[in-house]
Amino acid sequence: MFSLASIVTMFACILLFGIFFSIVNNVNYMTKHIEQDVPIVVFFGNADTETAADDDEKEPLDQAKIDEIGSLIRKRPEVKKMEYISADDAWNEFVEQNFKDHPQAAEGFKEDNPLANSASYRVYVNKIEKQGELIAYIESLDYVREVEHSEAAVRTLSSLNRLVAYVSIGLITLLLLVSIFLISNTISTGISIRKEEIGIMKLIGATDLFVRMPFLLEGIILGIIGAALPLLTLYFAYTKAVDFVLAKFSILSDILQFMPVNTVFHSLLPIGIALGIGIGFIGSFLTTRKHLRI
Repeated sequence: MFSLASIVTMFACILLFGIFFSIVNNVNYMTKHIEQDVPIVVFFGNADTETAADDDEKEPLDQAKIDEIGSLIRKRPEVKKMEYISADDAWNEFVEQNFKDHPQAAEGFKEDNPLANSASYRVYVNKIEKQGELIAYIESLDYVREVEHSEAAVRTLSSLNRLVAYVSIGLITLLLLVSIFLISNTISTGISIRKEEIGIMKLIGATDLFVRMPFLLEGIILGIIGAALPLLTLYFAYTKAVDFVLAKFSILSDILQFMPVNTVFHSLLPIGIALGIGIGFIGSFLTTRKHLRI
């Protein structure tokens, strides 16, 4: 009965761990997708000319300088990818967004692009927390006129990453301690019940390892069973849960990017089994070391 209680409790602990592990990984997965849609936009200054009266009359920066700036940015370790948007591309995007229903209204600007000085780089970082460092570097480059970025998105995503990390560490630590305590209690009860037999074995020359081995194996077996059952449950429940969430919140389907079940369990399965074995072994080892002093 105590072994059954241990398995049930271990089942609950590993199930909670698996659920939280899946949530944490999916939050990180979604965050990565959102990060890919939050670029830094780099605009270039105009070339210096002696005859220009103001900045608007100066000629656009030549392509060689633009390529040089792009090369410097691309070398930074924070950069995941870059896209170059020419002045013509910028105008075509503007027309598509603002003159979709009246394309003829934009024909008058066909030969005189109002966005002639709007060539830019869209820079995507590999970690949103590193965006500030990259922005400071880009702003220090010559001929960079302006750097646009979303401060709100950076703060939100950075806070979300920190929150997920802190909560995961706290919950995992708590679950490990509870599981070790439960396994210890089960092994301690088994030792108490077999106290007399253990005393006789010690008196006739049984070594500590010989006496401890059955209890260590019992703890490991309890850990394996207690980990395998919830992992199996999670494997079949994961896909149904994802389908339910996507059906319930279909309006957020572009944001809710879930990891495939096999990708999640590629990490969760060995971690879950290792946790079960480790908790069972540690719990039984500590208990036998404490109680088998006859």
